[in-house]
Amino acid sequence: MGSWFKGLLSKGVGVDLGTANTLIYLEGQGVVLREPSVIAIDTNTNLPLAVGEEARAMIGRTPQGVAASRPLRDGVIAELDHAKLMLSEFIKRVSQNSSGIRRSDIVIAVPSGITSVEKIAIHNVAEYARANRVFLPEETMAAAIGADLPVTEPTGSMIVDIGGGTSEVAVLSLSGIVVNESVRIAGDELNDAIRSYLKKVHSLEIGEKTAEELKFRLGSAWKTEENDKYNVRGLNLINGLPRTVTVSRGEVREAIKEPLSQIVDTVKRTLERTPPELAADIYNRGIVVVGGGALLQGLDELISSETEVPVFIGDDPLSAVAIGTGKMLTDPTYNRVLELCQINK
Repeated sequence: MGSWFKGLLSKGVGVDLGTANTLIYLEGQGVVLREPSVIAIDTNTNLPLAVGEEARAMIGRTPQGVAASRPLRDGVIAELDHAKLMLSEFIKRVSQNSSGIRRSDIVIAVPSGITSVEKIAIHNVAEYARANRVFLPEETMAAAIGADLPVTEPTGSMIVDIGGGTSEVAVLSLSGIVVNESVRIAGDELNDAIRSYLKKVHSLEIGEKTAEELKFRLGSAWKTEENDKYNVRGLNLINGLPRTVTVSRGEVREAIKEPLSQIVDTVKRTLERTPPELAADIYNRGIVVVGGGALLQGLDELISSETEVPVFIGDDPLSAVAIGTGKMLTDPTYNRVLELCQINK
């Protein structure tokens, strides 16, 4: 490690270490890195061969001696050593394009439902990246700050953050989280639901990347007039040969109906647990949705229909958490929030 980290800005680094994607925010520059949370390792030397998009392209296509994997699952670190190497490589890439020579404070947003052991694992990743001070705010707080919600004011704000591994719902007020719930049902589960549907209905086996592409192309949470179709190629489970199937938007919507219902139920439970005064604020101001799941067509309409509360998609839903971590480091308004999430070595 050593010298490369010295090139990193000393003013602070914000990290959205997500199951699907990792984003890095540098003070004064904004979001400077957005890459898939994937690493390819030489299994003989345990050294990284590629990270991010380059490594993602290797999934399912690696020869002997090379392993491409996603070290985070369900919003937490499943493979600690690989996560350390991946984040270090990302920061190394960022540092090569930065000025300034000193260690940095690092803010890494974490799911609210993680255990103390999982939190230690993430802290270890930050330490491996030679962090000065480490802050681990909850993702919902970072997302709400990134979405410009008035979290420091005495009013209720509700955020729904649907990522790759977890869906986080929280009500915030006066720099704190009043009510929150985290479920490990999010983008990955939608992909799995699509794969299961194609197995059951079309006897077709497809890969994770194909399922994700199908979700992006045809995924919707609310019935639409158009019923686009897309040709999907996979493995025929009956005879073991390659096969192409035409899948409609309606089929994909049916496939992801159950996991979406569980996410909506999480939102409803959180609302039911919210104190009346704050609930009144939310009913007046609405719910804000961020994360990759916010891009699913019609999701705002589905949640609004089920809760009878106005629902809005954040201005930059994919970057909300990363932007929020950066604001926590740079805006004195959030000093209190930052103090509460500092992790001592």
